[in-house]
Amino acid sequence: MAKKALITGITGQDGSYLGELLLEKGYEVHGMVRRSSVEKFDRISHLRDRVKLHQADLLDQLSIINLVREVRPNEIYNLAAQSFVPTSWEQPLLTGEFTALGVTRMLEAVRLVDRGIRFYQASSSEMFGKVRESPQNEETPLYPRSPYGVAKVYGHFITVNYRESYDIFAVSGILFNHESPRRGLEFVTRKVSDGVARIKLGLQDKLVLGNLDAERDWGFAGDYVKAMWLMLTHDKPENFVVGSGQSHSVRQLCEVAFDRVGLNWEDHVQYDSEFVRPAEVEHLCADASKAKQVLGWQQEVSFEGLVQMMVDADLVRLRQEGSS
Repeated sequence: MAKKALITGITGQDGSYLGELLLEKGYEVHGMVRRSSVEKFDRISHLRDRVKLHQADLLDQLSIINLVREVRPNEIYNLAAQSFVPTSWEQPLLTGEFTALGVTRMLEAVRLVDRGIRFYQASSSEMFGKVRESPQNEETPLYPRSPYGVAKVYGHFITVNYRESYDIFAVSGILFNHESPRRGLEFVTRKVSDGVARIKLGLQDKLVLGNLDAERDWGFAGDYVKAMWLMLTHDKPENFVVGSGQSHSVRQLCEVAFDRVGLNWEDHVQYDSEFVRPAEVEHLCADASKAKQVLGWQQEVSFEGLVQMMVDADLVRLRQEGSS
């Protein structure tokens, strides 16, 4: 019989790539979606007839228990969260409800319905925040610098706590920034790739950004969801850092993106302090040696390849929109 997986956040970037991967591997895939007045399933439109969607909400414990009881999955991937860091300053309480307590509600459902379910929690490199050492690995002390990062630390440790308290196969994947053409337009990589495509096509002239010196360890989301699956199918539950091991600045991101379309980034990028965070995470860089050695995980798409892929996809999209 096919294994069953339940993905929260299936309509997001990671959920769509993970859904594809699990379908390829013969899983029966179920997705949890929130009831909203505007349904946005564009990232999984190509999967709609192959996945089963269910309504439930991370803020509603009973809806989660009922969903887990109905589906009886072998694996749960908890990817749903309020995931945009700047919004977490605007809505710190809601971020805590979704991104911290939402994890506890999912784990409670596993504890109450079936402790044999394997549980993946999407932890984040934002937990390292004001980094104590570089590169960062599974033992690096955490020092989050945003309400989002703080909420992710709670979600991370409550997962460990349920693993140790209730003998649940629960793992945390500490994923560094991972991007794709499906990334939301509010994230800096997609803001750059979309802006570059618009400037190339004459739809806008300037790209306005905040801190150009902020450095991140960026990789391709399609590579990173493979690590999630490897963690849950590993023989014992452990936490893993997943990242490329290379840091790049927002400035370098701009250089590669504008190079792709034959333009000089300095002619088009404007700085605006409005886009600088109250507390910045300056330098993130992953040490993913454990994931490589223990899980056999490998990154396939380079930073340059990722940026070029995103710019190319936005050019195609905007040309199609222009001709329709």
